[in-house]
Amino acid sequence: MENSQELLKKALQLRASEKFFLIEGLLRSLDEPHPELDEVWMTEAGKRLKAYREGRLIGIPMETIFGEEHFS
Repeated sequence: MENSQELLKKALQLRASEKFFLIEGLLRSLDEPHPELDEVWMTEAGKRLKAYREGRLIGIPMETIFGEEHFS
């Protein structure tokens, strides 16, 4: 099987329409649902929410994380 560098080299030789088709397919593949991963994140989100509600986790205001300039 070819490595990613070899694939890229071949892809760069494609016509623009073929490159677009390839890119679109790759991007769509990254956005497909992944039930096992979704379940892991749902479990983690539930744990974090529970910890926050019980006072074991402190929230950080969005303005602190991103800076005030994003919200003015």
